Amino acid sequence: MADVETVPHPMRTSDGKGWLDLGPRDIHRDRENPDILVPPPTDNGTMPNMKFSFSDAHQRLEKGGWTREVTNREIPASLDLAGVNMALEPGAYRELHWHKEAEWGLVLVGSCRLTAIDEHGRSFIDEVKAGDLWNFEAGLPHSIQGLEDGVEFLLVFSDADFSENFTFLLSDWFAHMPQDVVAANLKKTVAEIDVFPKTQKYIFSADLPGPMAEVDRPTAQGKVPSPFTLHMETVKPIESEAGRVRIVDVNVFPAAKTISAAFVEVEPGGMRELHWHPKAAEWQYYIQGKARMTIFNSNGIARTFDFTAGDVGIVPFVAGHYVQNIGDEKLIFIEVFKHPEYSDISANKWLASNPAKVVADHLNVTTQFAESLPTEDQPAPVIWYDQSKVNR
Repeated sequence: MADVETVPHPMRTSDGKGWLDLGPRDIHRDRENPDILVPPPTDNGTMPNMKFSFSDAHQRLEKGGWTREVTNREIPASLDLAGVNMALEPGAYRELHWHKEAEWGLVLVGSCRLTAIDEHGRSFIDEVKAGDLWNFEAGLPHSIQGLEDGVEFLLVFSDADFSENFTFLLSDWFAHMPQDVVAANLKKTVAEIDVFPKTQKYIFSADLPGPMAEVDRPTAQGKVPSPFTLHMETVKPIESEAGRVRIVDVNVFPAAKTISAAFVEVEPGGMRELHWHPKAAEWQYYIQGKARMTIFNSNGIARTFDFTAGDVGIVPFVAGHYVQNIGDEKLIFIEVFKHPEYSDISANKWLASNPAKVVADHLNVTTQFAESLPTEDQPAPVIWYDQSKVNR
C-alpha cells in the first residue's frame, strides 16, 4: 500500500469511487493532470478534449530558428483559431510573407523588428519586446527579424485549419514564376536574378539589422495611419481583488480588426470568476503558473482540466467556466477570441442584476442570503480570492 501513498491513483476519497491503477501508465502525466486522473464529482457526461500542449506539437527546425503549431488537427475542439509558437536567433528572419488569415502576435521572450505594407502602399516598421503585440490582417505582407537577444513569440490565426506550412512566401513565389516574368517585373535581366532562391527560405539566418532609423524606407504613399503593433505598457490594467486584466481589442488596438484578447494575471489563491463569453469561443495560452478550469457546456455536461505553461485551452462558445490559480506563483494566461471586441458575462453580475427574491427562489435560499451575494461594481473581467484557499 506504500504505492497508494506516494503515487496518484484514480480513486476519489469523497465518495469512495475508483480503484488502483496497477498497469502501465505515465505517472508524470497523471501528476500534471490530477483533475483528469481524479475528476471532481461535479464533472459529468462526455466532453471533447479541450487541452493540448505545445510540447506535444511537431517541431520544425530551420537554420536560424524553429516553429511548432497547435491547430484543430491537434485539438479538434478548436473551431475558430489556431496557434503557432516560433523562435528566431539574433538576426534571423521569418521571411517576407503573407497569409489568407489574420495574424495576431505576442512576444514571449526577447525582441524583434517587423516590416509591413498595407493595401494602399503605406509602409510600416517597428521593434517590439516581450509583452508587446502585433496584428496583420489577411493579405498584408510582413517580415519578422530577431534582434540582439533573439525572440520567441506566439502567433494566433483566424482559422482553426491554419498551418504555417502553407504561408505565401516571397522566395517560394518567385521560384515558381517564369523567370523572364520575374525579371521583367523587377526591371532586371534573367541573368541578374539567377541568384534568387530556388526553394523557399521560410526561416533563415542573417546579420543583425542596422539602426531602424537608418534602414527605414518610407514609400511614396507614406506610413500606415494606424500602427500594426501595440506596446503593452500603454494598456491600463483593470485591477481586481486578486489580480488584473488588460483588454486588447479594436477599441485600443485599431489594427486588430479580427482578433481580440484579454491578458490575465491571477495571484495565488485567486480565480478568474465564473463567466462566459457571448460573442466567440475562447482560445487560451498559458504563460506562467498552474491553473484549473471546469467547463460547463449545458445539459449537465462538465469537465475539469489542469494547465501549465505552454498549454493551449479551449472554451466552447458561451460555455460557462472559471480559471483558478492552483499554484504558488502568479498565474498568467491570455484569452483570445475571433471577434474584434472583447466581451464577457459574469455569474455575479447576472445574479446581482436580478431581484433578490428571484435569485432566492432559483437557488433555494433566503432573500437575505441572496442580498448578501457579491455585487461588485468593477468592470468585467473580475478576479476573486478563493476564501477556502486563503483561510486554510
